Amino acid sequence: MFKQPSRQALLCGAALVCGALSAYAEPDELALGKELGYPVAPKAFQMYANPYRVGSWSALDQVSNVKVRIVQRPAQPLALPRVAEPPAIRYRYGFAERGIADYLERQRVTGLLVLKNGEIVAEHYRYGRTDDARFLSFSMAKSVTSLLIGVALDRGVIESLDDPADKYVTSLAGSLYGSTTLRQLLRMSSGVTFSERYDGKDDVARLARAVGGGPESTTEVLRSQSERHSAPGQKFAYASAETEVLGRVLTSATKRSLADLTTDWLWKPMGAEHEAFWCIGKDGQEVAYSCFNATLRDWARLGLLLANDGRVGAEQVVPRAYLLDATDSLRQPDAFRPRNATLYYGYGYQFWLLPLRERTFVMQGVFGQAVFVQPSSGIVMVVTSVWEEPAGLGTLLVHEERDQLWRGVLRSLGGSVD
Repeated sequence: MFKQPSRQALLCGAALVCGALSAYAEPDELALGKELGYPVAPKAFQMYANPYRVGSWSALDQVSNVKVRIVQRPAQPLALPRVAEPPAIRYRYGFAERGIADYLERQRVTGLLVLKNGEIVAEHYRYGRTDDARFLSFSMAKSVTSLLIGVALDRGVIESLDDPADKYVTSLAGSLYGSTTLRQLLRMSSGVTFSERYDGKDDVARLARAVGGGPESTTEVLRSQSERHSAPGQKFAYASAETEVLGRVLTSATKRSLADLTTDWLWKPMGAEHEAFWCIGKDGQEVAYSCFNATLRDWARLGLLLANDGRVGAEQVVPRAYLLDATDSLRQPDAFRPRNATLYYGYGYQFWLLPLRERTFVMQGVFGQAVFVQPSSGIVMVVTSVWEEPAGLGTLLVHEERDQLWRGVLRSLGGSVD
């Protein structure tokens, strides 16, 4: 399964554990393209087919009709040392106690990394992936967009989160999204009717077709949403269009690309190890709601930045006050708190909030992408996946087991699960 056992032993932290991992086939490996070498899709629309998922979602820049814009790394990355003696991580699921090896053998995971206070406790790559693979974020990109909004606000490029979007994006003047404030967009509470069912017939599919070169422009799709299901700011309703508007606010306000902003405001200050990239649409705009790509360790470095409340050493990279507003459930209106916004999660400024006493939050993308963070314990967990279903009832059980793994990580490493 792995061509270099000694490399795997290093990543796993114990040869015995790694030997156990290599003794079994990876879940659905044949359907996912193992015998083909996990190929990259010839065209972007094919990347959702199982034989192409693993290859495409870790190297989207190699798909022939995908255009990208590079996010530059610094000259010197922030070190992520490994703990000398990794503690055993255990979790309970299905009336049994399990470990990380069990989780990897049960779920379609391409990468998993756990940090404690900036040290690597566990790092695993599956389906032939390596540490330089740049994993597609899907909607984890929304949280990256939010962080850029926070920096822009701190620098005065954006004057107020209570400004309407059309103050910055004049092409949306007179539209419902244009009249929605940035704060309402950050909480996905515009009230604008936008369907996101992932069935290929919904509004998000129409938005994706516009981004990818369809007959409509992205602006036309955003302007065409002409009904509200509720008053702005009152109700959480997940809608990728709201993040896409925020991305356009950033580029209009700064006159710079999202890639340039990510380079200067996040990637270089946080000490990234590898270049990242944003995919760009037919209008040259980065796809703010779903298309940021980075290595597993750099996703972990971003999680570490969040765990440190936006600081790297003495430098405040992302304003702490904004991060607290974005990720603290107690700072949200009641309708956006855990078990109110959804049956389980709350929602902040493009971050999902867990129902725990200690501030705990997660960046999430469909098909199983996540960065979990608990600042008080210094624990970060990154998981990239190729789940069969994007979201909804079809992912209920895999979501449940991943949540139990996260709780097991917290228990095993001294975090809080109350």
